[in-house]
Amino acid sequence: MNKTHYTSLIKQEAKRLGFDYCGISKAEFLSDEAPRLEQWLKKEMHGRMKYMENHFDKRLDPRLLVEGARSVISLLLNYFPSKTQNDIDAPKISKYAHGKDYHFVIKEKLKLLTDSIKKNIGDINGRAFVDSAPVLDKVWAKRSGLGWVGKNTNLINRQNGSFFFIAELIIDLELEYDGAIDDYCGTCTKCIEACPTNAIVEPYIVDGSKCISYFTIELKENIPAEVKGKFENWAFGCDICQDVCPWNRFSKPHNEPMFTPKKELINMNAADWEEITEELFDKIFHDSPLQRPAYKGFKRNLDFLK
Repeated sequence: MNKTHYTSLIKQEAKRLGFDYCGISKAEFLSDEAPRLEQWLKKEMHGRMKYMENHFDKRLDPRLLVEGARSVISLLLNYFPSKTQNDIDAPKISKYAHGKDYHFVIKEKLKLLTDSIKKNIGDINGRAFVDSAPVLDKVWAKRSGLGWVGKNTNLINRQNGSFFFIAELIIDLELEYDGAIDDYCGTCTKCIEACPTNAIVEPYIVDGSKCISYFTIELKENIPAEVKGKFENWAFGCDICQDVCPWNRFSKPHNEPMFTPKKELINMNAADWEEITEELFDKIFHDSPLQRPAYKGFKRNLDFLK
């Protein structure tokens, strides 16, 4: 069998498993990204996310992650919810956190995809990645033709916008490669203008240390006083730069049952969030991305919004 057939098999199986898009690119050194990443780190735009400084070489070359790597298979899974929070005055939770933690959901799908490749093609060597390893996922998705990286640095797909999780399989099998598509942001600057903390410091560059998502999820210390009053009621993550993006008028509700919004989250009003106990928080959100800051970190966020 040839690589055309292998490529078709993989894309068909990805679709069967529920992934919305699958693209493939050649596993090679990301020469264009090297100076950009270096400058971003030098300017300390990663804030206290010190893990971003680790494995610099591996972030730029997948062949250092998987011996003999030939292909990067990029996959997108839609998380745009059919329902949003009922109480408009309740603390806002990013759409990606409305259901079960995506790490659990996607890792299982990637395991099944890997098993299928081994069963139908052969005993390939590879690794699966879901936002927890030194992989520049948006860059690989762009190179695989799944979208372009917009001015808010999110991957944007022409058909469905940007509310996607990105995952990869890096394998030692040569396949047919997809090419990058054009950038369709044009002259639009809505995301830049809408960001209340001015985190998008220039088109295509986000200072992560100024992002509301960074403050409410990644930062373990006290949130700086200078951003008090700028969160627009976001208590976990932030969707502002995506919500204002014209391409997200094409977003459609996902079809993944495990991303179904938790009814408690949807129905909770401002008072419910204020009064939530650690026991209730852990009961409702035990398998949710909200466990990232845990109860203590989440309460810190709520207190900061007052």
